[in-house]
Amino acid sequence: MVEIVVSFSAESPPLAVIAAARIAGVPLTIDPSLPPASASLFRFSSGIKLQGTNTLLRYLGRVSKLSDFYGKDAIESSQIDEWLEYAPIFSSGPQFEGACMHVDEYLVLRSFLVGYSLSIADIAIWSGLAGTGQRWESLKKSRKFQNLVRWFNSIAEEYSSLNEVTGIYVGKRGLGKSPSTNLPRTSKGNEEPLINGEVNPREKVLPFEVDLPGAKVGEVCLRFAPEPSGFLHIGHTKAALLNQYFAHRYRGRMIIRFDDTNPSKESNEFVENLLLDIETLGIKYDAVTYTSDYFPQLMEMAERLITKGKAYVDATPREQMQKERMDGIESKCRNNKVEENLLLWKEMIVASERGIQCCVRGKLDMQDPNKSLRDPVYYRCNPDPHHRVGSKYKVYPTYDFACPFVDSVEGITHALRSSEYHDRNAQYYRILDDMGLRKVQIYEFSRLNMVYTLLSKRKLLWFVQNGKVEGWDDPRFPTVQGIVRRGLKIEALIQFILQQGASKNINLMEWDKLWTINKKIIDPICPRHTAVIEERRVIFTLINGPEHPFVRVLPRHKKFEGAGNKAATYTNRIWLDYADASSVSEGEEVTLMDWGNAIITEIKKENGSVIHLVGVLHPEGSVKTTKLKLTWLPDTDELISLSLVEFDYLLKKKKLEEGEDFLDNLNSCTRRETAALGDSNMRNLKRGDVIQLERKGYFRCDVPFVRPSKHVVLFAIPDGRQPTSLN
Repeated sequence: MVEIVVSFSAESPPLAVIAAARIAGVPLTIDPSLPPASASLFRFSSGIKLQGTNTLLRYLGRVSKLSDFYGKDAIESSQIDEWLEYAPIFSSGPQFEGACMHVDEYLVLRSFLVGYSLSIADIAIWSGLAGTGQRWESLKKSRKFQNLVRWFNSIAEEYSSLNEVTGIYVGKRGLGKSPSTNLPRTSKGNEEPLINGEVNPREKVLPFEVDLPGAKVGEVCLRFAPEPSGFLHIGHTKAALLNQYFAHRYRGRMIIRFDDTNPSKESNEFVENLLLDIETLGIKYDAVTYTSDYFPQLMEMAERLITKGKAYVDATPREQMQKERMDGIESKCRNNKVEENLLLWKEMIVASERGIQCCVRGKLDMQDPNKSLRDPVYYRCNPDPHHRVGSKYKVYPTYDFACPFVDSVEGITHALRSSEYHDRNAQYYRILDDMGLRKVQIYEFSRLNMVYTLLSKRKLLWFVQNGKVEGWDDPRFPTVQGIVRRGLKIEALIQFILQQGASKNINLMEWDKLWTINKKIIDPICPRHTAVIEERRVIFTLINGPEHPFVRVLPRHKKFEGAGNKAATYTNRIWLDYADASSVSEGEEVTLMDWGNAIITEIKKENGSVIHLVGVLHPEGSVKTTKLKLTWLPDTDELISLSLVEFDYLLKKKKLEEGEDFLDNLNSCTRRETAALGDSNMRNLKRGDVIQLERKGYFRCDVPFVRPSKHVVLFAIPDGRQPTSLN
């Protein structure tokens, strides 16, 4: 495939070109680095350049996968050229409404500007209108140009990706006015081309411009350093994406480093799943390293600091030590001689009875108001085998000691840390000074907190170990694998994270916002299916229904051809949800979705409950006149057994106060299964497929069809509007 870079000024992105590329299926790499007033251009991998918006549109028209995108003959191509020349008039303030009137009158009897199909002429004029931002939106509401609005909306509905493109490049004040902050920026070395003309969502960078202090292009090196003691969660995602953003922006390097200094909590399983999650997020990195790679050098450094009198071995019991640190009381071991400290250090290394009672502490300042500087622990004994190096070591460095050392040794220029570590920044710099190592710049960002959610891996582990969840990928967990299993698209997660930016303000975020973004991604493309709740379902007998069942082929999504087709069976006995059957009245006309109208002639009840409906089809009836639009299933043996699973938050409180025990705030009911019947087409669903059950919501297939006796398991996907509470 030919590689094309589209270069332009961030102040005037070529909306029509980017939109046309998306529709034409032509991948582009975005480069908004040209100076103001520069003409947009294509750079081909062969070295050839094309310049000017109309030239680029004509090229896309010729190579498009859409037929007649640049006209079916010379006459249509010439007409298209005329519209391309006309399109810039919409950016001229005084002539805007006059231009709208001209196109409105032209479209009185037309669906497209040229011929009988979409062309680059439509894209040029559509983009010209959309590019004016709020001005066009206001005019649409005025009902002045109904033909123009009809045409504009028709194209937007047919090609929903156009709205995604305008969302990136158009603000309320027009093209490039507000989302200059939203423009995707390219970088050398790790660029990924656009997918069908749009930025690959997994390669999007931050929707704002943020500087790293002292950063130089080509010299920046960053690291994302998770501890392999759990799976990646939504909080880690922010750190990972920020690191990638700065690595891209400054054309630097990014290292994935596993902070594996606690063998009691870590495992290869966690390493493998963290790498899987990083790949899922689309994070590009240059190397994978481990803190354990540096264990020999770290031990040498600890011994050197002991020798220099900048560290000492302390045998104080842990609880007493913690109290002394809080009270600013020096340990009785603080002024031991170097020789005695070295002897105890040797005892620690072999994990002798005396050695395991000791730890190594830095000799910093026990009176400092910042308690992190009150002689922090550098090394502890731990007899547990390490997941990489086995039982080679009996002593392990703490994060506080290992992190600054490895950052400096690996050439990290900027260490990104959440602001919760702010008080430890002084400790980080002091330890580097004592070690005599190159300084590393700390860059802070706010921790991402979510309502009703625990992000502590220690607390999440409690749920796993106590059987409260299925595992780290449980749909109720905030892990990447958990929320993806529940039905979240990675594109939505990335978009949500990037919207938070690099702010240092700590915010408690609502899940609804994330699920709303997700809905906008899945709704335009996910197939539609039908299900009826199994319990108390009601038969509806259609007296004049088909004597013999027949099948029609219907689209799985009326507005997205790519969803494919499904087979719908029509019979004279159909199943309805009890809730629907109990809401109708005799003589009422209802609409049976994907069939037509029917009139209820009889309602049979038993003990006050509806058990059977009788009615007649009324094909002449108008869908517009009915109040109820009912989903239904044929009474056949081909229906699929479903288990519809809904989830609730693990916590019943939005935010736990400091000192509050999460065990006192657990939700009593967090999972509910409902048996249902589904249309026969659902036997073809694969694990991970996302669908919409008409009038029931969105679902992700977790367990596909195996045999009739086994349920297909569908997980309900929140849409950001409906409450999730099961209590």
